[in-house]
Amino acid sequence: MAAQSFWLYISMVLSLVAILSSYGNCSFGTHFPIEEATVKDLQLAFYQNKLTSRQLVKFYLKQVRRFNPILKGIIEVNPDALDQATRADHERKRSSLSSLSPLHGIPVLLKDNIATKDKLNTTAGSFALLGSIVPRDAGVVTKLRKAGAIIFGKASLSEWSQFRSNLPNGWCARGGQGKNPYTMGEPCGSSSGSAISVAANMVAVSLGTDTDGSILCPSTYNSVVGIRPTVGLTSRAGVVPISSRQDAVGPICRTVSDAAYVLDAIVGADKYDNSTIEASKYIPKGGYGQFLRPDGLKGTRIGIVRKFFDFGDDGVFYSEAYEKVFKSLKQGGAILVDNLTIDSLDIIIGGLSGEWTALPAEFKISINAYLKELVASPIRSLSDAIEFNKKNSKLEKLKEYGQVLFLEAEATNGIGDVEKAALASVASLSKNGFERVMIKNKLDAIAAPGGLISPVLAIGGFPGISVPAGYSPDGVPYGIGFGGLKGFEPRLIEIAYGFEQLTKSRKPPLIKRH
Repeated sequence: MAAQSFWLYISMVLSLVAILSSYGNCSFGTHFPIEEATVKDLQLAFYQNKLTSRQLVKFYLKQVRRFNPILKGIIEVNPDALDQATRADHERKRSSLSSLSPLHGIPVLLKDNIATKDKLNTTAGSFALLGSIVPRDAGVVTKLRKAGAIIFGKASLSEWSQFRSNLPNGWCARGGQGKNPYTMGEPCGSSSGSAISVAANMVAVSLGTDTDGSILCPSTYNSVVGIRPTVGLTSRAGVVPISSRQDAVGPICRTVSDAAYVLDAIVGADKYDNSTIEASKYIPKGGYGQFLRPDGLKGTRIGIVRKFFDFGDDGVFYSEAYEKVFKSLKQGGAILVDNLTIDSLDIIIGGLSGEWTALPAEFKISINAYLKELVASPIRSLSDAIEFNKKNSKLEKLKEYGQVLFLEAEATNGIGDVEKAALASVASLSKNGFERVMIKNKLDAIAAPGGLISPVLAIGGFPGISVPAGYSPDGVPYGIGFGGLKGFEPRLIEIAYGFEQLTKSRKPPLIKRH
């Protein structure tokens, strides 16, 4: 079972606690420190009768009332969250320890483009979809419910997953402007609210979506851990789409271990997303939790492409900071294969690979299909959404500029010769660039600052993970990202966990200072 090692650990700790308690050397207060608690911490607290799921949800509701008016990371809280928590508490009393998922009774926040067939809206942050009725839970939500997770609410996001226009990162009509809890500035997007809320301890764990950087970038900016899985490893059914070729659903959490447990819960085949059938071959027997090894860096081969770390004249601090990251990787036993180059990297990072020629056409096809499948909706097509924005934009300039990507997508007419050529270019650049370097040098991963590797991973459907690495003198978080070939999640988790345990870089934000 995927959760076997998790519950073995919990059982061992509970046994030790019982032994110590019998000798009078161990006592527990009624207060459990929930802030920064991991999934493992929370499960231990449940079984030590120091905490219930209902108390946990009440704590997060208090946190939301306290911080969300400032940070705007959450659009809606599930009115049924407390009832779900009560049900989880009852189930826990009736069940054996090993029969439950690590996520049982744990609140999970969903990005507001992930459908739930309940009292919550699914709007991608837009009033255009407010009141729409989805046909069913998204595939990943079905799996979360099966795991016993509590659907806590919907996170804010860059509206329409940043595909409406070049509006500010983290801004959406329904949620407002999301703010980084460390800086009160840029949260990055599009899964901004998922990262903000987890970083600020308004929820335990969350889900985001990633087409190109939308998990890795906000995870870096908000000092949390994000995993962009191999495309198809997690179902995209019921997710407001951009591109079936690049979209991925993944966890955003405070620790690598939490992200691994969430990934375990949401991977697997879904009849509503055919790509999951093929990608299921990448799921390791025994799940991802087994790769949470403190010595996970030992013997791994990590490629260093210096161009990723070229910050220019004003990047002295970050240059020194990442040299320390390299030193830590070596200290953990990793073999760094330095001074590598990825062919045409400038073209890929600069958005000239063909990706942004293909995406508008893919978006129009995908979003029209999604909207037509809704049981009820104020809009039924991309052209309807464009008209809605024109009628409801308060600022005249937003009527056009505020939806330039929508307009570009609406002007496309399927996958024609231009798009086919773009897709061929993307495939060639990926094969002759990232894939070739990984295979030729027998690498387990390539490292890059935070989400800078995202375009390279996105165009090939490859996985990546971002882990907190430190803070600038001004308190701005930075992270280290690792990318690998399809199905390399086990290696990436080993590397990320090894680095995390070695450095312990993450610190909670001091929101009171702002």
